[in-house]
Amino acid sequence: MGALSRNKGAAREREIVNLHRKIGIRAERVPLSGAMRYQGNAEDVDIYIGDSPICSQVKALSSDAGTKTILGWLGGADALFLRYDAEPGKQARPPLVVLTWETWERLLRRANHVDRIG
Repeated sequence: MGALSRNKGAAREREIVNLHRKIGIRAERVPLSGAMRYQGNAEDVDIYIGDSPICSQVKALSSDAGTKTILGWLGGADALFLRYDAEPGKQARPPLVVLTWETWERLLRRANHVDRIG
């Protein structure tokens, strides 16, 4: 990975950490984006709700194509569940959940009993 891509990724990770800190949620970048498996974790950002972190990936998209599809499916809803149909003879994968930042923030505030800041 080149320095430009690495710096861009680190900036996006810091942005996510700062968004969480702004609402009173402890979050931290995993050193070297998890390349060193810090605390057994190979992800980008740890978000603390209770004692153990939610280990998160951060991706920046240069193309709008996938995002437009997902946002179209999401519409005005708070969450989008993506469910894969199982292939014959194989077990289905668990669904994925896509949340808006606003929904994620509400969930965090409820879980941590954090009052609205700002």
